[in-house]
Amino acid sequence: MPTLFEKVYGCLAGSRVASAMGAAVEGWHADKIAAEYGFLEELLPYTHYQHRGITWKRMPGTTEDGIERQKLMAQAIIEKQDRITVEDMARVAVERVDPEKMWYMSEPDDIKLVQFLKVGIHPADVGGLSAWNGLNAMARASHPIGLINAGDPMGAVRDAADVGRMLFRPADVALAWAGVYDGAIAAAMKPGATVESVIETVFWILENMKKSSTHKSWYPDNIKREIERGLDVVAKTNDYEKARAEFYNIYNGIGTPYAMASAAETVTKALAMFVLAKGDAKTAILYGVNLGRDTDCMAAMGGGLSGALSGIGAVPEAWVKQVDEATFANPYTNIQVKIEDHARGVYEAIKCRIQRMKEFADSIDFE
Repeated sequence: MPTLFEKVYGCLAGSRVASAMGAAVEGWHADKIAAEYGFLEELLPYTHYQHRGITWKRMPGTTEDGIERQKLMAQAIIEKQDRITVEDMARVAVERVDPEKMWYMSEPDDIKLVQFLKVGIHPADVGGLSAWNGLNAMARASHPIGLINAGDPMGAVRDAADVGRMLFRPADVALAWAGVYDGAIAAAMKPGATVESVIETVFWILENMKKSSTHKSWYPDNIKREIERGLDVVAKTNDYEKARAEFYNIYNGIGTPYAMASAAETVTKALAMFVLAKGDAKTAILYGVNLGRDTDCMAAMGGGLSGALSGIGAVPEAWVKQVDEATFANPYTNIQVKIEDHARGVYEAIKCRIQRMKEFADSIDFE
């Protein structure tokens, strides 16, 4: 079985590789991906944002806006050596992010929110100024929230709701979806975790959400129905291509901003691909990349969760090496760091947190 460090490394590597691979075909229909590549299994160059008439062509392995957010969360955890708050996240963003460079790496709302932070708006208020609603901006980036809460799924739910206030209004359903996803990662980090135990934890989280005042009372039931429908698709088809076709009968909206990026669609599909791939990181990455629509986000979530379960050994070394190379060639990323180094830092933070918890427990006299 993978060690705790291998799980951390697998989660971060799985998500970053998947983001880089999926970004090259982001927004494409699955039929277009199949016509162009058959079954895409490699990291490709691509372009995303244009700024002042300049289009930057990204080398294979270059990650995108979601991983920029993820890096900030990981860095905040490493510097604090513990769970983080929205204030911790904001401090790192203010220190590390140059809004002018963000034009080549991030969504316009990411840029705006960092600018708000830099002029002194409180981090907990910034998400209320976002134009996002119900999207996956937190869920697809917040893997480190699940990691630092290893073995504590409800801790991950609470932290996602807090840290996510930098991106969304506190009552936005996107934060409930992020909590479910991050809680799944926390469950996957447990020794002896299985695909089945992780999915059981997802539904346990939703039952506990109903007892909490953190989210609106009707969110958990709606999320539960959505996830059950997605899992039913893979259970009935037990086949990737058939499941992919069936998902297009459910999710097919286009024409409006972020029509493909709802948390409901992408988290549900990511969990379904995690199950269909039997928790294998490489398989889950490729399933997400070739699924069509918001490929980078779905692959990052499916690959990240699977990496947390199966460990770094399930992520091809050549892919990791290429993402690291692209990171250090990227002049616009907020943090140039090897995936392994970020994983090592988060792992040490988990160890510090556990040690503090043990010391606290030992200090209490229960007699």
